[in-house]
Amino acid sequence: MRITGISTHVVGTPWRNLTYVLVHTDEGLTGVGETRMLGRTDALLGYLREAEANHIRGSDPFAVEDLVRRMKYGDYGRAGEIVMSGIACVEMACWDIKGKALGVPVWQLLGGRVTDRVMAYANGWYTTERTPEAYHKAAQEVVARGYRALKIDPFGTGHFELDHQQTLYSVSLIEAVRDAIGPDTELMLEMHGRFSPATAVRLARELAPFRPAWLEEPVPPENLKALKKVADKVELPVATGERIHDRIEFRELFEAQAADIIQPDLGHIGGILEARKLAATAETHYVLVAPHNVGGAVLTAASLQLASCTPNFKVLEHFNDFADADITKVVRGAPSVDPETGCFAVSHAPGLGVEFDPDAAAAFPQQQARFDLWAEGWEQRRPR
Repeated sequence: MRITGISTHVVGTPWRNLTYVLVHTDEGLTGVGETRMLGRTDALLGYLREAEANHIRGSDPFAVEDLVRRMKYGDYGRAGEIVMSGIACVEMACWDIKGKALGVPVWQLLGGRVTDRVMAYANGWYTTERTPEAYHKAAQEVVARGYRALKIDPFGTGHFELDHQQTLYSVSLIEAVRDAIGPDTELMLEMHGRFSPATAVRLARELAPFRPAWLEEPVPPENLKALKKVADKVELPVATGERIHDRIEFRELFEAQAADIIQPDLGHIGGILEARKLAATAETHYVLVAPHNVGGAVLTAASLQLASCTPNFKVLEHFNDFADADITKVVRGAPSVDPETGCFAVSHAPGLGVEFDPDAAAAFPQQQARFDLWAEGWEQRRPR
């Protein structure tokens, strides 16, 4: 079997464009992969056009390791976010083809499943007025849909510091959310790399009474010593990793013991097997895995393949019940959260267990998507 070519489809919303890549073969099998780029979708499409000619066309889709190695190192220049995201889409699609050809789910090819259920946590649910009353109501609706965990960034446009008044307001938002969801629902605290170590530590202590499940990306991702400074001073688990795009770059994070939970994005870190290798390394450092997942149903399906065969997997992020829920229409067999358990069921269908529908995708053309975490009203994820 050989790859005859690829085709790309961009599904657009005002705040995110999702790129789907179909990999076609000479035996009629097609696989699909997905990523979500922030402000670089056209650059990704340009890279994929070159990679198709230089590396992809004519390759054996079963030889995943070889294709990833050539795409990553064959152009000599150092692979960054765009290249690793392009690799991820093609790599996922190759696993999809391989599973379909053999009649097994991808997790069966990666060592077999260790779980049938994967816990989900909700994100994108607080697209409302930024008040305690509005957040209280929105959080209640999340729990009513069966979720046992949810995440929130309550800090507005905070950057490096957060003054006393803004701190009190952020605390009031978290207090309202905790009241709405009760004591048994997990509450993840997102900081989006906003703060200095001192500010992050202070805020963690202010919010500790509300028992956050983790403190996510408390400082910008470029400085691991700053992250370790936070980890050493707070009692909450620290999570990070969505903006690290090569598993090799996690080495210093593990060596420093600067995080308890890593959050690789399968759509940016080179795909399923690269994330599985990273998870195995994390396990040797007693670190859990909770992938960043702000994409659509294909990226969710790929993340679930990883989850089902990974012993140190914690929980999977999910946007698509709350933000742009209609985009799930572009995929047949889209994973869904069971309202009785708050979990995804592990698919036993061949490959990724989903099929992309180009005709349905045509209803969501690419947009000039804009998402600025430093702008007022960013949490609403609406055009401004």
